[in-house]
Amino acid sequence: MLYFARWKVAAILGVIALGLLLCIPNFIPRSALPDWAARQVSLGLDLRGGSYLLLEVDMNAVVKERLESLADGARTRLRQANIGYLNLSVDPNTRRLSLRVRDPAQAEAAAAQLRELAIPVPVRGSPTGATEPDITVTTAPDGTVTATLSDAALVARASGAVEQSIEIVRRRIDETGVAEAMIARQGSNRILVQLPGVEDPNRIKELLGRTARMTFHLLDENANPNGTGAPPPGVQFLSGEERDGIPASRYAVRRRVEVDGANLSDARAGQDSRNGEWVVNFSFDSIGTRRFSEVTRQNVGRPFAIVLDDKVITAPVIREPITGGRGQISGSFNARTANDLAVLLRAGALPAPLTVVEERTVGPELGADAIRAGMISLAVGAAFVFLYMGLAYGLFGWFANIALLVNIMLMMAALSVLQATLTLPGIAGIVLTLGTALDANILINERIREETRAGRTPIQALELGFTKASGTIMDSNLTNLIAMVCLYAFGSGPVKGFAVTVAIGTIVQMWTATTLVRLLVSWWYRATRPRELPV
Repeated sequence: MLYFARWKVAAILGVIALGLLLCIPNFIPRSALPDWAARQVSLGLDLRGGSYLLLEVDMNAVVKERLESLADGARTRLRQANIGYLNLSVDPNTRRLSLRVRDPAQAEAAAAQLRELAIPVPVRGSPTGATEPDITVTTAPDGTVTATLSDAALVARASGAVEQSIEIVRRRIDETGVAEAMIARQGSNRILVQLPGVEDPNRIKELLGRTARMTFHLLDENANPNGTGAPPPGVQFLSGEERDGIPASRYAVRRRVEVDGANLSDARAGQDSRNGEWVVNFSFDSIGTRRFSEVTRQNVGRPFAIVLDDKVITAPVIREPITGGRGQISGSFNARTANDLAVLLRAGALPAPLTVVEERTVGPELGADAIRAGMISLAVGAAFVFLYMGLAYGLFGWFANIALLVNIMLMMAALSVLQATLTLPGIAGIVLTLGTALDANILINERIREETRAGRTPIQALELGFTKASGTIMDSNLTNLIAMVCLYAFGSGPVKGFAVTVAIGTIVQMWTATTLVRLLVSWWYRATRPRELPV
């Protein structure tokens, strides 16, 4: 009981010193700290103030994009197979593509061509990783061929769209310089975004609300985009941007994507050296450079449209082959709009539009009030706990109070290392830990009292008190840890923060109660050699 090897004492004091060193940066402004030491507990949205956005992925757009791709592939394959067809159409509401072949005898051949366009998707609930086609193709006696997206395909595409959207949203927010943003999935098709310190989220909403899919298309010079008729097959009429009060022009754009903006490697805002206008300079990766070179080489003298979110930004005529993989987007840009477009292009295109379904703004005054209330509750709770332990258990109670101070310090150090975000539930977890941290010391002190009343000597009472109470302490705290693991696994957001703080506090209190307090008692006993224990 009284013996502690020197290395054990050094290890205990080293842990306390390290905790103090890691805790100190939380009381120093981040700007005054070097990068290697700037590990602090961040304040959450409810404490610091900021914006809360709940975004929803437009699944109809995801389905429509897949059906449009399927339609483009069907046109190409049926043309190559010399199969005539009519009334090729897509219906996102029913997740269906349909067409009617001119010769009903070729219906099965057309269906076979459509089946070749299927993409394998995982079978729901299959433990073996089996896959199935994402479309089901059927035929009718009158020559109608129908391709329907399966339920498994819809689930797979929804999951992929949300995961991709989360990554792109994170990139866009990081590019704007917003620090400590929290981005998480909520439900099957929603994304939660918390932006501490951002009181006006309008610019962020504009950035997140744009799909930012940029593609390059050739124009169909034979179609009349200003007419009243429908566009020819494989062509769509898109409008341009209104400039200087001049109405937007309309363009007959071929649906075929010649170069995809996904092959962009960089995009930066700059000023044109010829006229000083703001532009966006972009460059392609190796695949995009090769494709861009081929398209411009084969179509010299033809207009080439740059389309962003179904709107033609510019449609210059190709004067000569562009082999360097670099280009420029010009328009009615100012410094901010050019930078925003560059941010969108660098971050990548969203797989589907995002809509804001819920928005909340927390002012910094409310956050300051929450911090003040949390600190008051922590201070008042600590004062009452200290008084109770000191009055109930005397000197041993004050040893427990010292351990409690170390407990709080080590908790803050652990949260600093994790660079955790502290929220109101997190403060509640710290206050709860403050109240339960001394349970172990109460068990030990009561056990020591029982052994003293049974006639044990002071050294025997101390030995038995710490030894026999350790098993009970371990069992009770392990059940608490299991509960916190379940909260973290199945909870989200603030619930996880609460679980983390309580779990860290539980682990630390087991160490301080059974090791640190024991060391303090050992030092005291060897220094005083009392005949009776003050407990």
